Amino acid sequence: MNIAPDTRSPFAGGVLSPQANQAAALAACTGILTVDLDAIVANWKKLEKTAVPAECAAVIKANAYGCGAEQVARALAGAGCKTFFVATIEEARVVRSAVPQATLYVLDGFFQNTGDAYARINCRPVIGDLNELAEWDVFCRRAGWSGGAAIHIDTGMNRLGLTIAEAQGIIPRINAGYHGISLVMSHLVSAELLNNPINARQLAAFREIASRFSSVPASLSNSSGIYLGPQFLFDVVRPGAALYGINPTPEADNPMQPVVELKARIVQLRNIERGETVGYRGGWTARRPTRLAIVSAGYADGYFRAASANDGSRGAEVVVAGKRCPIAGRISMDLMAVDITDLPPNAARRGHMATLLGEGITVDELAHHFGTIGYEVLTSLGSRYARLYKGGAAQAAGPEGGRDKVQNPASTPTTAA
Repeated sequence: MNIAPDTRSPFAGGVLSPQANQAAALAACTGILTVDLDAIVANWKKLEKTAVPAECAAVIKANAYGCGAEQVARALAGAGCKTFFVATIEEARVVRSAVPQATLYVLDGFFQNTGDAYARINCRPVIGDLNELAEWDVFCRRAGWSGGAAIHIDTGMNRLGLTIAEAQGIIPRINAGYHGISLVMSHLVSAELLNNPINARQLAAFREIASRFSSVPASLSNSSGIYLGPQFLFDVVRPGAALYGINPTPEADNPMQPVVELKARIVQLRNIERGETVGYRGGWTARRPTRLAIVSAGYADGYFRAASANDGSRGAEVVVAGKRCPIAGRISMDLMAVDITDLPPNAARRGHMATLLGEGITVDELAHHFGTIGYEVLTSLGSRYARLYKGGAAQAAGPEGGRDKVQNPASTPTTAA
């Protein structure tokens, strides 16, 4: 066991053993977010097998969807993943320290003043604008840099990317010899819906333009795109959400293993009488004598107010002492109330943990209660939680090997969601 160093902690400076440090951190925290690195690796391997013969990369932007970019990158690299995608140059800097040999792409593109950073980190911009391409060319000539770049072509998202006409305009560059383009890619609009006709339109458009980028590897599919069929695979697939347990096939059962478990501490137990209200604005009224557990998590921790309960609608549930219990009243900034009346006496006690995510409560279920998608759930989970990493190859945990590691909330990297 090992706790990540935290110079702001009263336990810093070697006063306590690593085991005592970990116990102290867990005892002091109000919430624990556990990330199962073995499950992430298993999900990547399943996606890799489904995508054969394409290379299976990994999208680890937004701190690996809130799961820890360094830890996830090491675990996946140890499993054989060779190519990673992040959103920003700062994210690339974090990931590069974890996987020195990997191919690393930055999705948000290139700006004139970032060239030296790309060269220093040895990563590749994903270029989606002709001005970017011109600036990239100027930098490469000036600096003698030959690290390569991806070209993003818009086939229907209308977000980032060259138009088809613009992409056709750089075909002579491809035919002229060394061009510095290492990947041509596009992004699917609605891959999670199997029968959406835009999938076929994007496939046709991308297949046509990618075929003209002679000998340049092509990439179209995200997590859900991998399940649209072999014609969508091309040379490289780019799964993100599915790695972290989000269902890439929402019209069918989830083929992915759950990755994240979230627990928060019960800070108080209280009894209220029938007719009393709970929470801001008194929108939830007890219909019987009620036992409440007050749990130390709220919207500041990424547990959305949309999951609240009121007299007209039922909110989300949490697991207390192995049983699902409904939320009572509004979620507040730091706290929520949970109706534990149906639990046996003394089943829940002050200091015990309630499970907000896990024990059958999936990311996608929570997203439904939040009125959003699993991506936003994971990337919103707050920095006040201690993060506990389970499993992973030896590379995933650094010098402490594959043992579980705890990261103090205060020492969470600045890129954490």
